[in-house]
This record gives sequence, C-alpha cells and structure tokens, in this order.
Amino acid sequence: MKVELKKSFQFEAAHSLPQLPAEHKCARLHGHSFKIELTVEGQVDKKLGWLIDYADLSEAFRPTWEKLDHRHLNEIEGLENPTSENIARWAWDEIKPKIPLLTTIEVAETCNASCIYRGQ
Repeated sequence: MKVELKKSFQFEAAHSLPQLPAEHKCARLHGHSFKIELTVEGQVDKKLGWLIDYADLSEAFRPTWEKLDHRHLNEIEGLENPTSENIARWAWDEIKPKIPLLTTIEVAETCNASCIYRGQ
C-alpha cells in the first residue's frame, strides 16, 4: 500500500526582504508565525503497518527547527533573502538527506499564504 504522510511544525522568526524596494512593507524587519509541513511518500511496511514513525520526522527536523525558531532569518547562511520560496529550498537541502522519502516541503508565513517546494 502506497501512502503519503504529512507532519507540520511551527516556528516564530523575524525577517526582511532586502531585494524589495525600500518602500515595500516586507523590506522592513517584521515577523511571522511560520509553519513548515513535511510530506513523505512510499510503501507501508507490512509488518509495522506504517510508512515512517512520526517521531522520526520530528527528530530529523529538530536541528533545522532550532536554527529557525526565534531567529532573524536573514542572519542564517543561505537565507540572506528569506522569502518563503528560499526558506523552502533551504529547508529541503537541510532535511532531504535525513529523510529520503521526503517529497514536498510547504512553508506558510501566514494562514493563507504558502509555498510548496518539491526539490529538484
């Protein structure tokens, strides 16, 4: 049986988008309650009855979460321009080696605006 699992994580962080014109509101320092959702896909282990332990997803994501939570994202190497798109790609590069079954990362900076990244 092939399934898709999702696990969500939340972090608080500040950022600014330095490539925007100075008068754009997002060029100024501001914060969000970000949500990152990891999606994995694959065959269910017949003996265990699951694809992957949700706790394993949490453990694999924890070091990335610690780099992001309550931080100024622009100060993180690789996130000098921390758009949702760039955060998603950066997080993919951090997490994919630990979770080979990863198929998508969704980054939401508000409850109605998000970016889905499917790797390269």
